[in-house]
Amino acid sequence: MIDPLVSVRLARPCRDLAAVRRFYVEGLGLRVLWEGAGPHVIVMLGWPQASWHIELVGGSGAEPAPTEQDLLVLYLGGPVDEDLVRRLEANGGTRVSQGEYWDRWGVTLVDPDGYRLVLSSRSW
Repeated sequence: MIDPLVSVRLARPCRDLAAVRRFYVEGLGLRVLWEGAGPHVIVMLGWPQASWHIELVGGSGAEPAPTEQDLLVLYLGGPVDEDLVRRLEANGGTRVSQGEYWDRWGVTLVDPDGYRLVLSSRSW
């Protein structure tokens, strides 16, 4: 059986690594946990105490292909800070509607590669 507290990595190709990195680091406040180059440039972002992180892969030749349902949802357990939303917008994010449910319970932004980040006021 898999431990339910297992660490999670979400890896995806990135069209503009600098822009997406800026969105998640300067906008959201994630930290660069590791970066390196080999056949591809890889940047891992997250919070050191979290059990998950995002791996951005640049130069792989694979194009991002996000849909409206490719969501990274962060359950904040309280109101979404409008200063955070403005900071995400100032760092390349675009606020969008994600439908009645998510619009009621949070704020959705599209990152520079087209993937959606939902800041939910609900708790998991």
